[in-house]
Amino acid sequence: MQTPHDVAASSPRPAPRRATQDLYLAIWRWHFYAGLLVLPFLVTLAVTGAIYLFNDELDAWWHADLKRVTVQEQAPLPSSTLLAAALEVQPGTPLKYSAPATPDASAEITVANPEGEPIAVYLDPYRGEVLGWLPDRGTLMWTVRHLHSLRLFGPIARGMIEIAAGWSILLVGTGIYLWWPRHSRSSRLGGVLSVRGTPRRRLFWRDTHAVTGVLVGAFIVFLAFTGMPWSNLWGGKVNEWANGNNFGYPAGLRVAVPLSDEHLDHLGPTTWSLERAQVPLSSHDRHDVEPIDLDQAVATFERLGLHPGYAVNLPSTPDGVFTGSVYPDDVAQQRVVHLDQYSGEPLLDMRYADYGPLGRWLEWSINVHLGQQFGRTNQIVLLIACLAMVLLAVSAAIMWWKRRPSGQLGTPPLPKDPKVLRGVIAILALGGVIFPLVGASLLAMLVLDRLWVWQRQRRL
Repeated sequence: MQTPHDVAASSPRPAPRRATQDLYLAIWRWHFYAGLLVLPFLVTLAVTGAIYLFNDELDAWWHADLKRVTVQEQAPLPSSTLLAAALEVQPGTPLKYSAPATPDASAEITVANPEGEPIAVYLDPYRGEVLGWLPDRGTLMWTVRHLHSLRLFGPIARGMIEIAAGWSILLVGTGIYLWWPRHSRSSRLGGVLSVRGTPRRRLFWRDTHAVTGVLVGAFIVFLAFTGMPWSNLWGGKVNEWANGNNFGYPAGLRVAVPLSDEHLDHLGPTTWSLERAQVPLSSHDRHDVEPIDLDQAVATFERLGLHPGYAVNLPSTPDGVFTGSVYPDDVAQQRVVHLDQYSGEPLLDMRYADYGPLGRWLEWSINVHLGQQFGRTNQIVLLIACLAMVLLAVSAAIMWWKRRPSGQLGTPPLPKDPKVLRGVIAILALGGVIFPLVGASLLAMLVLDRLWVWQRQRRL
């Protein structure tokens, strides 16, 4: 167990009063536990998140042979011509047509092969030449995105992301308390606004950790909150509540049109507010009329003014619809339009402005989270924040390694008054109420802490 001198040397000096010192030790102890749980995930999220900030640029570079074409003077070929060319090399059921977002971008046709696997076929929109194909969502950046969300490792791993995000917020709160300067003299600003010592000393890493944590703390809280909507439990329940009370879905989904059991997220990537939006049905009384083709649907979407780079999902049943969707960097340009496959008339036209208040705020914040809303500035600022998070984790690990007694975990000491520890746990429990998985992990950590203390006391 550490002496009071050890505590003072490795952290801001506690006030001399016993109650203040006990509170400091209690918060420090749970800050330590939160760090043990969060920092491995924080490094993973920071590294993959930093890469994904530049997803368009990196995908265009890594898959340049598929994504980039030479701009020609003539107009691009009709979408139906490109669809026929894609089906020649990948026979199957056409699912989606993605229009080029820029003049030098390729077109993309998604086809379900005979085994039912979706394949993305890339074509030169000017010449109709097939450039190649990949499994749908098989690009480099989709892999990074799935690593970032731990989707590759199943629902249990994704639940850990939700726990780590909730604990990150608590980690920042307890860290600010530990950092908060308790002396007013300007000479005592070392470790508050500046880093003292050299990398060979523990004090250097303690100050680096404290100053970096304060500078990046707001970014950690923002990224944790804006990543939560995509989590399994908390995000799903908030989505259900928001859209059940008209805070999320656009008002257009409340109109009296026949709706299918299909949800928009089944058609492909969509926004948080529209994940569970039901897809409408084409008119039943029009089955004796010849359906419109892809070219006519694309012409309608062009006339309606969808942002360049939109995707068109093709109807798969006699009651299905053409769905045009686009989610560009500017969140205000998000839009989803469903067309009756027989009349070609819009059944639902949903824009960002139609979202409920919670939906608008979350979509805007998620766009910032992805580094899209404010262009290059958004990317650079979040890149610096991600690098700072890695430094925060590395400095914490080095500081702990230098501080811990040989052969021991180095858990901060218990406060003398156990009531203080119970008070801190009660405050942390409030976060557990808001984030249920965080609450469950808090109980587990509390049990482990009690067992650790009991075993240590028994050994002594």
